[in-house]
Amino acid sequence: MTFPNALRRSLIAAAALSISGAAFAQAAVKLTLGHGNPVGSPRHTAAVKFADEAKARSGGRIEVTVAPSAQLGDDAAMVTALRTGALDMSANSQGALANTVPEYAAFGLPFLFNDLPQAWKIMDGPVGKALADKTAEKGMVVLGYWDNGIRHMSNSKRPLLKPEDLKGLKMRTPPDAVTVDIMQALGAEAQQIKFSELYVALQQGVVDGQENPLTNIHSAKLYEVQKYVSLTGHKYEMTPFLMSKRTWDRLSDADRKAVQEAASAATALQRKLSKESDDSLVAELKAKGTQVDVVDKSAFQKATASVVGKWEGSPIGPFVKQVVAASRAQ
Repeated sequence: MTFPNALRRSLIAAAALSISGAAFAQAAVKLTLGHGNPVGSPRHTAAVKFADEAKARSGGRIEVTVAPSAQLGDDAAMVTALRTGALDMSANSQGALANTVPEYAAFGLPFLFNDLPQAWKIMDGPVGKALADKTAEKGMVVLGYWDNGIRHMSNSKRPLLKPEDLKGLKMRTPPDAVTVDIMQALGAEAQQIKFSELYVALQQGVVDGQENPLTNIHSAKLYEVQKYVSLTGHKYEMTPFLMSKRTWDRLSDADRKAVQEAASAATALQRKLSKESDDSLVAELKAKGTQVDVVDKSAFQKATASVVGKWEGSPIGPFVKQVVAASRAQ
């Protein structure tokens, strides 16, 4: 069958448009980013920032769906999903990652960092690069080290002004072995409870208290069920921002570049928001009727010194010593 020239040109143009549209559809990249914090937290705000930046920097090709508040499971479940490729990305937790990459635990040693910028400098240097290499071996690509703050304690019983005040208290911890060691060294009973279940556990008296950065205490409204906040500053925790290596390997070079640039922008924002929260939330918590107390940090540091020695003698001891040396060199 012979078509007139005009019709033939129209058919060819239509076919070209169809092929072009199919190519565009194939080029579209849809990613899912899960995390455990509520909407309004620095972690969620940064996750949304990443999604916006990735879309803009890829010319609209990369679309990221953000799932907050442990909608896709707790941090441990999301780590497993990352490794299998069932989940593309997660702003996760130091404790959950340490169960797969034990070296993450080193950053949670008691009283390791004086402030947030000191921790960030170390994570952005050779020590952080070494940790990223170990993470890649377990099927996850580090896109950035977000912040989960300097951690403080809260409880419903009494001010925690000195180590002895913790004796006999039931304190919730994340799934983090170093935090458990710290609580036990202070004479408290450590109980692991998912963050998404923490408010109810505190409300019902399953545990007496918990420890978290001020931004988490505020965003999760833990002040509603905790009368006392004690500024112990006993440890630091990061929020590793990760992509499944299986997802990473499927990306083109151009998409990887867009993802890395978006991650850098999101990391800068998340850290900024985290620091601003630490600087402002003491007044806000007091305004909500919470008693906020300064503690004798030297006494807490002395009481938890054995935790550092224990981890320096652990299987990850060489890396622990590397992190400790880097923190003391600052």
